[in-house]
Amino acid sequence: MVVHTPDPILREGVLGQLRRYPEVSLKEETESGPGTVALFVEDLLDKAAMTKLRRVVRSEGARTVLVVRALRETEFLDVIECGVGAIVWRHEATAQRLVQAVLAAARGDGDLPADLLGRLLNQVGTLQRNAAGRHGLPSSGLTAREVDVLRLVAEGLDTSEIADKLSYSERTIKNVVQGLTTRLHLRNRAHAVAYAIREGYL
Repeated sequence: MVVHTPDPILREGVLGQLRRYPEVSLKEETESGPGTVALFVEDLLDKAAMTKLRRVVRSEGARTVLVVRALRETEFLDVIECGVGAIVWRHEATAQRLVQAVLAAARGDGDLPADLLGRLLNQVGTLQRNAAGRHGLPSSGLTAREVDVLRLVAEGLDTSEIADKLSYSERTIKNVVQGLTTRLHLRNRAHAVAYAIREGYL
């Protein structure tokens, strides 16, 4: 795991807390790349921070956890679409909460605060109502099974819970998610949910 923050004191504080957890392997900022989890700690998400976030996710292929004080609606969707898998509010960023988010990101799972999940579900409802007026299916052609899986991902369920709910194996659920993210060039589960919302499936 790599820590990115413009504040060197904050960086040392985060590293000091996370060193107590052997399940988290800490690396230097220059070692970011595919398979690495990048932990971004920002006060607010300005243009420079968003540019760096996109570079680390898209160019370097790192899985990302964003720790931020607040997010506007447009920033929230931009962050999800960029490929950020986990978001933690600064006021909730205990060492244990950070470890939980880092491990979820490392597995490719999403991890959102409850209020952000609520905002996401509200947007789902709004987009569903707007999509009701459109005729036919969106052109990307998500299957009914993919939509079922993404709906449960959006509700915060993990792979085993989705498998139980839909009576599939965990392997099948992973294959469904992997198949649609590969086919549609999506970064992770959270990005897939954002895509499905924007396309009117959810």
